[in-house]
Parts: sequence; C-alpha cells; structure tokens
Amino acid sequence: MTLSREDRSLLTEWWFTVDRLQLSAIAALMVTGLIISLAASPSVAIKKELPAFYFVQRHTLYAVVGAVLILFFSLLAPAAIRRAALLIYTISSAALIAVLIWGAEINGAQRWIFILGISVQPSEIAKPAFVVLAGWAFGEAQKRKDMPGLPIAIGLYLILAGLLIMQPDVGQTVLVSAVWGTLFLLAGLPLIWFCSFLGIGTAGAFAAYWNLPYVQRRIDQYFAPILDKRSQPGQARESFIDGGFFGRGPGEGTIKTTLPDAHTDFIFAVIAEEYGVLACLALLGLFAFIVYRALGRAVLEDDLGIRYGIAGLALLFGYQTLINMGVNVGLLPAKGMTLPMISAGGSSTIGISITLGMMLALSRRRPRVSSTRLSQSQRPY
Repeated sequence: MTLSREDRSLLTEWWFTVDRLQLSAIAALMVTGLIISLAASPSVAIKKELPAFYFVQRHTLYAVVGAVLILFFSLLAPAAIRRAALLIYTISSAALIAVLIWGAEINGAQRWIFILGISVQPSEIAKPAFVVLAGWAFGEAQKRKDMPGLPIAIGLYLILAGLLIMQPDVGQTVLVSAVWGTLFLLAGLPLIWFCSFLGIGTAGAFAAYWNLPYVQRRIDQYFAPILDKRSQPGQARESFIDGGFFGRGPGEGTIKTTLPDAHTDFIFAVIAEEYGVLACLALLGLFAFIVYRALGRAVLEDDLGIRYGIAGLALLFGYQTLINMGVNVGLLPAKGMTLPMISAGGSSTIGISITLGMMLALSRRRPRVSSTRLSQSQRPY
C-alpha cells in the first residue's frame, strides 16, 4: 500500500506530518525490549514457579497494546490530546485515591489496585496526563494574564504529588517533581519561586529519610563506604564488570538468576552482562535520540502550551530512563523505577506508550504562525 499526499484521509495526514525518524526509533526500542525480555525473563519466571515464558508472553501482549495506544494518541490533534489528558488525569487521580483505600499493600506501600483480576498502578497512567496539563497551564500563564495558569499548574502538581507521597512512592514523586520543576524554569517564571519550591522539596526529602525505613535503608546503602556486593545495586554494578565491552553472550549471564527484579528495575544490568557496555551505550543513544528529536520539535513550536507539552513528555521519558540507568550503574540510590519499553510491567508499558503517543501527536508538523505576530515571551526558547 502506498500513501499519496493528495489523499486527505486521517492516516495519510498522520503519515506525512508525524516525525517518522522518531517513530522508527520508538519501534526499534519496542523490538529491543522484546528481545531483552527473552533473555532476562525466563529465569525469573522459573524461580517464581511460573511457566518459563510467562513474562515474555505478558511483555509481548502489553507491547502490542502499547503500539495500538501510541498510534491512537499520535493521530489526535493537540486540543484532543489536552481533553484526553484531562480525562486520564481525573480518572487516574480517582484511582490513586481508591488505591489508598482498597489497594494491595506490598513491601509497606500501597501502589497497586486489582481491576478485573489485573494489577494496575495508576501513577504510571497519571504521569503523561499530568505533564500535558501542566505544560498547557504554564503556557497559559505566559500568554494570558487573566488566566490563572500558574495556580492551576501548582494545583495539578500538589494533587498528584500528595497522592504519591501518601502511598508512599518517593521515586515517582521525585520524577514528577523534576519534570514539573524543569517546566517551571523553561516557562521563565520567577526564580525565587523555584528556589522556594526546591527548598520545600529538600525538606520533604529529609522527612522521607527519617520517616520511611525503606528510603533510609536505600540512602544509607548508597552512601556506605563499601558497597554490599550481595545487595541488588551491588550485583547490578558487578554485572557491568563481568560483561566488559562485548558481554558474556546471549543467555550466558548469571545475574538474572539471582536478582528478583532482573526483568524490571535491573534489566539494564542484565543487558550489560550478556551484551556488554557497548550495547548499553547503543541503547542509551537510542533513548537520547528520541528525546533529542522531541526537544528539537519543541524548540520550533510557536504555541507555548504545545511547546511545553512536548518538552515535558520528553523530559518525563528521559528522566525515567536516566534514573533507571543511574541506579543500575550505582550513580543513584535504588528507586524501583522501570526502564521505558524495555522492562517488564503492564502499567509501566501502558503509561510510557501514552507518553510517546502524546509526544508524537503534539510534535507533528502543523502550519506555523508568523513569528512577527508573536510577542517576545511567546517565541521559542
């Protein structure tokens, strides 16, 4: 089947306006995730007394669902993306409240709720919707003085961060706070306010350290003079040494048989051991290319709400990637965060797919407004 520019169908218009290089990189990332799942998941499944390819089959199923979601959201117009984000944010916030009441408690935290027998983590679904709405609010704060854009952005953040802290989920709170704070800076809002928010966040981090035992344990482990090689971060770092530049070979790694989270939080360590540091760098380059393409489109976007939406979604995707990789190589304390589209996990895959679909939709080529009609504050940063 060939597509012609003379054809005005929705699919044809999408094909000629979407960033096809970025779309190809996302497809390559999804295929890579399936390949890595074949290497990392069977050992974990056998240890849990499940069929060997249980997690592989789940990963494949969610990858297919994720591909459909990426296509669906990338077909939408920016106004439709904002409406979808508002709907998703509202439903996800209600689900986060339900988690606090009826959610399953695992390792002292309530982050999951069972819907029709399926475990769902609403925070993963809420993140892309929150970023789109916050970006729109920051844009409105600059464009219209009669619009309470900044109070709306602050309110959106306080609701989501508050619900995450109550679970508690410090890792996701840090992630959404980092994205929101970066958007605040990009919007050119008063620096003194940002410093105030940073001070509040620092105080919150100290409070989490003194009141949450698992946070204190991870921080103490991170700052210990000698890293415990029996711990998950210790084993993960050793995998990079064992793998070297070229790895031990597909299926030859041993870390996946000892790490309980080898198929999720520490899958990057499995890649390092079996495929080597060069493969890790190539994967990092693929992630960086997706973020780079999105930020490049954001810079050229005239509409502030769309610009900050693209940038925020790219930062959400990039920051989560850096946090996961940073934990695996020992640069950051353990956070319990997945590697986008590579780690196993249904809610994570769905959330990242929505993120990428919305990012592709907002970054599609559209007729540009002449720069002479834009005020100084509205021009691309």
